[in-house]
Parts: sequence; structure tokens; C-alpha cells
Amino acid sequence: MRERSNPKLGVVIVAAGGGQRMGGINKSFAHLGGKPLLAWAVDTCHRCSFVQQIVLVLNGKALTRGQRLKEERGWSKVVICSGGARRQDSVREGLKLIKHCVWVMIHDGACTFLTVGLMENGLEAARKTGAAVAAVPVKDTIKLDAGERLIGETLQRDRLWAAQTPQIFSFDVITKAYENLAAEVTDDAAAVEHLGYKVKLYMGDYNNIKVTTPEDLALARVIAGKWKEGK
Repeated sequence: MRERSNPKLGVVIVAAGGGQRMGGINKSFAHLGGKPLLAWAVDTCHRCSFVQQIVLVLNGKALTRGQRLKEERGWSKVVICSGGARRQDSVREGLKLIKHCVWVMIHDGACTFLTVGLMENGLEAARKTGAAVAAVPVKDTIKLDAGERLIGETLQRDRLWAAQTPQIFSFDVITKAYENLAAEVTDDAAAVEHLGYKVKLYMGDYNNIKVTTPEDLALARVIAGKWKEGK
């Protein structure tokens, strides 16, 4: 029960993208609600008492800027490292720096509206299988493309979930998954699934959008305004 009161969580925040879909702008440092976009997720993790360590993974061109932001915001739990060519390469680099943690949370820095509640619920879900992913039920009807933009199948919506981050794993499970990963994956749960582990879905937050395009950033600014009004 000591583990429940002190779960020893290490966090890897991935923000090493090149900003291609943002017109070359590094979205991590885009202005959002009075601070850089990246600071929203890092601030939430930093003030969380059960977070032991935060590894912030940036692209090489942003390391100096990230170090400056760390000093300005007093992120004493944060260490910064350079990422790789693909997201999974960046996660692998971040995992190398996690020390003495029982659990690891991996989060996209572009998913701005992380809450402590999402982290706590993820830890509770991960205790059941060693792996848990925040996700939300899909609202839209999803069509499967059979080729040449012809519908091959209409998928059963009540079984579809849109995966988010945070994604939380036992340290042993996620490190083993990345050590043995040969395929290309788009999220960390997929790396764990390749080893045959069961991954628990838990309810995420529709506001927890990932900022990928200028349109996403505009929506995030609306959410940020409401977020601040509600506090």
C-alpha cells in the first residue's frame, strides 16, 4: 500500500517534432493562454507530488530554448534530452533517462490540457494490467477506405475509442517493449501490444486535444480561455 501513496512516477514528455504541419513553427513554444504551449503539460506534471522525474524530449534545434524555459519556470524535476527521427525514437531516448521509478507516464507535449486527475486515473487503471491509455469514445461514424476512396466497411462506432496521452505503464513493461520494438508505431500502447500485453483503456478528456495544425492551436486558445475562467 506504500506504493499507492507514493507510486514513484517518471514522466517522459515528447515534444521533438519538426512542426511541418504548423508551417515550420515550433508549436511547443507557441503562445497559449499567457505561457508557451509546452509549459501547460510540464507545469501540471511538475506540481504533482507523486511525479519523481520529468524527461523533456526536444528536437536538437530547441534544446537551448528548452533549457532557458526550464530555468525561467523553475522546473527542478526536469531533465532535457534530444529526440530522434521518429516519435518512437524520441520516446526511447527519454526512457533511457528514467531512474528509480516504478511507473512511467508518456505524454505528448502538444496535448496541452493534461490534468492531475487524468494522471491519477491512469495510474489506477495501469495497476490492473501494467499498461493503461487515456482515450475517448469516437463520436463520428468511421468509414474504412477499401482503396481509391471507396468505402469498404462502416466500423461499429460503439467499440471505437480515440487514443490520447497520457499513457501509463509499469517501468518493466514499457522498457521491455521499446527494447524489443522492431515495427513502426504511432503510440506507446502499440509498442506494448506487440509484446502481447493487455492495455487498459480509461476515460480521457475531449478537451485534451493534440495541437498539430494551426486550426488545433486556434481551438486550444479557446479552451485555454475557458480553462482559466473556470479556475
